[in-house]
Amino acid sequence: MSKPTPEELDLALTAAAIMSERKQDEHYLAKCLLNLNYRVAYLEKVFKAAERYVYFGQEEREHQLLIKAIEQARDEELHITKKEEQPNFGL
Repeated sequence: MSKPTPEELDLALTAAAIMSERKQDEHYLAKCLLNLNYRVAYLEKVFKAAERYVYFGQEEREHQLLIKAIEQARDEELHITKKEEQPNFGL
């Protein structure tokens, strides 16, 4: 499956928002698309930080940026799932 173009993604997200607002989302497709799009944004930051960390020979600064990205992603996941904060195991 190919990645949608920015225009296709924008159109799909707009349609999903309208479906959600009008409560015309019987099978929760709009809700899933909007949620996954939100999650992808911060998970891409983790991916890019991990890539930089590995690419630059595991330097300390890159390690700190990776840890920060992971913690931010964890916080967002807790926020959207409305769960209590998980223990921080040194990450």
